[in-house]
Amino acid sequence: MTLLRFVTDGLREMLRGSPAYWRWVGALVVLFGIGVVAYIGQLREGLVVTGMSDQVSWGFYISNFAFLVGIAAAAVLLVIPAYIFHRKDVKAVVLLGECLAVAAVVCAMLFVLVDLGSPERAWHLIPFIGRFNWPTSMLAWDVLVLNGYLVLNLVLPFYVLYMHYQDKEPNYRLYFPLVVVAMFWAISIHTVTAFLFAANSARPFWHTPLLAPRFIASAFVSGPALIIVILQIVRRVTDYPVSQSVIDMLALIMAVTLQISLFFVLAELFTDFYNETSHAGSIRYLFFGLDGLNKLQPWIWSALVMNLVAVVILSVHHLRRTPRLLNLACGLAFTGIWIEKGMGLVVPGFIPTPLGEVFEYSPTATELLVTLGIWAFGALVFTLLAKATIAVQTGRLRASPAAAAAMPAAGAELRA
Repeated sequence: MTLLRFVTDGLREMLRGSPAYWRWVGALVVLFGIGVVAYIGQLREGLVVTGMSDQVSWGFYISNFAFLVGIAAAAVLLVIPAYIFHRKDVKAVVLLGECLAVAAVVCAMLFVLVDLGSPERAWHLIPFIGRFNWPTSMLAWDVLVLNGYLVLNLVLPFYVLYMHYQDKEPNYRLYFPLVVVAMFWAISIHTVTAFLFAANSARPFWHTPLLAPRFIASAFVSGPALIIVILQIVRRVTDYPVSQSVIDMLALIMAVTLQISLFFVLAELFTDFYNETSHAGSIRYLFFGLDGLNKLQPWIWSALVMNLVAVVILSVHHLRRTPRLLNLACGLAFTGIWIEKGMGLVVPGFIPTPLGEVFEYSPTATELLVTLGIWAFGALVFTLLAKATIAVQTGRLRASPAAAAAMPAAGAELRA
């Protein structure tokens, strides 16, 4: 009975809010609706309405998929200091990071779904129903790790919040094994995604042992960038206490991982261009174009400039501690990694083709609208989960009204 009340009270909390809250939710619902309408048109007409072709079969959708898997994996940067090193300031916000991981994984799965020409055939990937082809298929591994990570990030916060809802302390020995599994699983989801690309034998652009380390390093840039912005927004629009020390920690992680990510890019550029072979055609097209065709060139150079400006800001202590400059660096790094891991990695793997033909790709209006709808849905999922999480963590939502009234005023120190 208490479990049912916990679920229903959480849903009621999601449906309560100020006019500003409902304007935000309403805007996200409208954007999601626009994406649904665009996707219905894609289903009716087929993938011909996208910029993809037989030659470039992965485009804007898979680009966003690869990026969002990294956002989901970055939640481990809050999990480790919260549960392994027992930092109370991080533990106060770790559940928000796990809410973000859930939203990111859901969006990543949706991007795979809309990328399918016949989504009704996705049942073939369901174990024991379709032909899962595990463990030989890298796609099967990706399905396994993404769904497993989603379950972990639902079960662990659910248990912690349920115990707090009953005004009890979670059993550390009970949930700590899940924490350890989630830590390694977070790294695995992005590693398997990198292997999914590298396993394509006809795409030499992805044949590099640095691909998985690049994925992890860039994820630990874009993920903290988004978390920093979200925590500042939460601190401003709610009474949820967010310590500045958490933001400072994430900013320092960003500084180091962005330096590592740029070093990996430099290492690959040297390897490909110093002893240039025919297999370097993709990277030459990406940075300089081929035969006068250079649609991706503005994307990748913009990403490099953004990341370089961001790393300068993050590497100088005084600049990094200035809120406006930190937010600027977060925005630049987030956008730069989004381009680098998406249009700068996925698309050029198909250009030129194994026959040496150059077929360029640009996302169409349909792809942009569907993408906007999925991102809006992810923001909506995070908003609703965060709304209920904050209510429980601040003591406003309790199984016993007397317990809720006895809790400290909202904004006081959270339970450890």
